[in-house]
Amino acid sequence: MSSTAVQDIDSLGSLEERIQQAIQLVSRLRSEKQAAEERAAEAKAEAERLSEEVQALQAERKQVRQRIEKLLGQIDQLSA
Repeated sequence: MSSTAVQDIDSLGSLEERIQQAIQLVSRLRSEKQAAEERAAEAKAEAERLSEEVQALQAERKQVRQRIEKLLGQIDQLSA
């Protein structure tokens, strides 16, 4: 074989290796992207759940406040 042919084969081998590395990188990045999207969806669901919980607690707090105000009003009537 001539030295040009050997260089061409070496260049082709190098190109194949770089392509394989690129394929592995793309595959890994896709997996990481999917995992990140799943974590983001889980975080969004958790944020929605927590938002609903906060709303429920605020409604409960309002009810408790109203009941306490009612009780205080009744106590005021007793002392009047």
